Amino acid sequence: MTFPTTSNTDAMVKTDASWQAISHQEAVELLQSDSNSGLNTKEIQRRQQLFGANELKETGGRSKLTILWEQFTNIMLVMLIAVAIVSGILDLQQQQFPKDAIAIFAIVILNGILGYFQESKAEQALAALKRLASPQVTVIRDGITQEVDAVKLVPGDIMLLEAGVQIAADGRLLSAQNLQIGESTLTGEATTVEKKADLILAEDTALGDRKNLVFQGTEVVQGRAKAIVTKTGMETEIGRIATMIQGVQNEPTPLQQRMGQLAKVLVGGSLTLVVIVILIGVLQGGWQLFNKLLETSLSMAVAVVPEGLPAVVTVTLAIGTQKMIRRQALIRKLPAVETLGSVTTICSDKTGTLTQNKMVVQQVYTPSHQIEVTGEGYAPTGTIQSQDKEQTVIEPEVTLLLQAAVLCNDALLQQQKKQEWSIIGDPTEGALLSLAGKADIFKERLEKKMPRMGEFPFDSERKRMSVIVDNPGGASPYLMFTKGSPEVILERCHSIQINHNTESITDNQREQILSTNNSLASNGLRVLGFAYKPLKEVPAAATEEANEQALIWLGLVGMLDAPRTEVKEAVQKCKRAGIRPVMITGDHPFTAMAIASQLEIAQKGNRSLTGQELQNMSDEELEQTVDKVSVYARVAPEHKLRIVKALQKRGQFVAMTGDGVNDAPALKQANIGIAMGITGTDVSKEASDMILLDDNFATIVAATEEGRVVYDNIRRFIKYILGSNIGEVLTIAAAPLLGLGDVPLSPLQILWMNLVTDGLPALALALEPGEPNVMSRSPNNPQESIFARGLGLYMVRIGIIFSILTITLMAWSYNYSSLEGNPERWKTMVFTTLCLAQMGHAIAIRSSTRLTIEMNPLSNPYVWGAVALTTILQLLLIYVAPLRNFFDTHVLSVTELAICFGVSLLMFVWLELEKVFLSNK
Repeated sequence: MTFPTTSNTDAMVKTDASWQAISHQEAVELLQSDSNSGLNTKEIQRRQQLFGANELKETGGRSKLTILWEQFTNIMLVMLIAVAIVSGILDLQQQQFPKDAIAIFAIVILNGILGYFQESKAEQALAALKRLASPQVTVIRDGITQEVDAVKLVPGDIMLLEAGVQIAADGRLLSAQNLQIGESTLTGEATTVEKKADLILAEDTALGDRKNLVFQGTEVVQGRAKAIVTKTGMETEIGRIATMIQGVQNEPTPLQQRMGQLAKVLVGGSLTLVVIVILIGVLQGGWQLFNKLLETSLSMAVAVVPEGLPAVVTVTLAIGTQKMIRRQALIRKLPAVETLGSVTTICSDKTGTLTQNKMVVQQVYTPSHQIEVTGEGYAPTGTIQSQDKEQTVIEPEVTLLLQAAVLCNDALLQQQKKQEWSIIGDPTEGALLSLAGKADIFKERLEKKMPRMGEFPFDSERKRMSVIVDNPGGASPYLMFTKGSPEVILERCHSIQINHNTESITDNQREQILSTNNSLASNGLRVLGFAYKPLKEVPAAATEEANEQALIWLGLVGMLDAPRTEVKEAVQKCKRAGIRPVMITGDHPFTAMAIASQLEIAQKGNRSLTGQELQNMSDEELEQTVDKVSVYARVAPEHKLRIVKALQKRGQFVAMTGDGVNDAPALKQANIGIAMGITGTDVSKEASDMILLDDNFATIVAATEEGRVVYDNIRRFIKYILGSNIGEVLTIAAAPLLGLGDVPLSPLQILWMNLVTDGLPALALALEPGEPNVMSRSPNNPQESIFARGLGLYMVRIGIIFSILTITLMAWSYNYSSLEGNPERWKTMVFTTLCLAQMGHAIAIRSSTRLTIEMNPLSNPYVWGAVALTTILQLLLIYVAPLRNFFDTHVLSVTELAICFGVSLLMFVWLELEKVFLSNK
């Protein structure tokens, strides 16, 4: 046997051959192999050198050291590091212990570590893909059947496949016997795919319909086959997905962008204010005051940076994740909690997410009855009703059809210890057992009366199956029940069962049955036809062609993977919230549109887009189309990725659900990737931001609601923290300008306020329940500034009021302390007033419209607890000697403390009066 030269082999494999569009003989010739003896050892070695190992290759990412270093390049932390260094130098010059510098460095390190742990979770999607590889594979090499490591496969190898084998490379089937492949890991569709070697398909055949090919990572469920390896490693379909996953760039979330913007504004504003204070101070008092001005500048820099904010945001997001777990949503990446609040489009898979992932009979048509069936899942509870909604009398023709559904069936329906009903076997056959159970016809009881005596098993060529059962007491000793493709069954029927009578079937009746079948199929239902035939004896095996003739028609059964009952309400909730649901599935367009119409994701008559149509569109054409299409069917992995990208280019903020390996690139590209917890593959879970523990679309909507609440609370405590910080900065800046000669607050005291006085109430505000209209408004604009919708104006306004009250107190207390003989006590009064005023701010900011007295104090008791605890801690700093010495405070008299409380109360009064004024505007 001769083989091509290396250059020819290289060209052969790297061309993107449409293997489904050529015969298996042509595939063998193109790969220059031999279907009986395989490749020889010499050629295998050459191809292994040329093509490399049959494994997925990982591109480089950020190292953990790089991630840690990047935490300390944050502009706010850089400024704090500079402040700590300068503060330490000043303290050492004055021969003082540099406790301020140490405290600032400790905060910098803690914030850096916090950021590192948020970002350092390594991306494991590729590792999960690698786990799909089979370690061993049976091949024919040198004419000998042998087992080799899957990593050593090369194009041209001959693989032998059997039930239970995980396929180790992409291949073209050479022969197949009753071959069923489970491709859910690749396509996301749960039903097995029947494969045939002799098919020749169109070049543009969708991935899920390439029935003459096998793919790496999928599993043989039934049968056996021989296949020639066509692609290995990164050239396989799984490899293409790995390439797409690694090609997706991680974009910062809206919260991360906003926090970055906030940092730049704060640092820029702080440096500007520092320059102004130093210039004015120098102009007033000359360069001899420079050291004092520098100390003032350091305190201002520390005051402007909300050191506790990263920790508060992280804890808030963590609290949000706990709430979402209770709502069956597991958050893998903390920023995703807030990001959910910005979602404008949810791209959802169909099977198991919008539907129950359980086939349920919807309609039954017998010659005399049009029947609708109610009930959910496989539970044999529900009704069998005529279309006028009156309970149907189970006529003989209906009873016979239900008996056929039970007896011509290899599945089992069971319930263990009063738990949920489940099936063992094919979901379609399970749906038939559930249907019969609703009429109190159960397989166990019926088979005792009418035991199976023989069968003609299902065959994909015949498209039908038959069973022969005992018929005690009947006109004939045996009955044969047949089910299968309606057209095939009807073609073999000469008669029709109408109640008690058997009549010859007419052409009009045939046309009516076919018309009903087409109508059901066009609505996305899977339709089966049923017939029976009396027999005098059990026929011999392999006589199905002779015996499956002259059948008596019983009727049609239409079934569907029914929508989840709660999803329709969730879809409506989405629409009220300004979120557009979109279905993206590998299923048939008719089925997809039927489900989408039922759930009101799309209206009947709306256009659906297939993967084949999408393939022929340019990216620009797709961008113009995505806003008009709500249903995508028969899609491939790259199609899902293109859809998400097109939506994002249209300004949409996209959540994408998925469970298969093929979903991973789109999950990673989406602003929020959502994997299925029950049916999802490890690959999809590792590529996602969130996992649905119940695989339910309604859970996404619940999580979105929680995300909006979290973002509202983040805005609330940012208003609280930064409004207070602006007041601190203005107060510190005013001290040298008023000629007080000293800084009222040390960096250590400012850190206390920013971490404790601000931090504890801020954490409590993170637990504020959502507003009643949270899902009746448009999504948060992901592009909006953190200062949008009045937040910036509020912070400046409240900061100015804060500073006016505190500066007034500062000027009075400075003179008062001098008269009292303790010139340092004014600093403690300023420090205490700032802290206590923030407590009133925390209580008032819970609502921007309702007065505090109008709100239920028990709706968020944590705020009251945080205010009480923080107040006590502040008093301990004044009256407990070790703490007083460490924080450089002084004991205040009862009168001085009362003045601090009184001035602080004015802050609360102002905020409440603002609400009254704004509500009357």
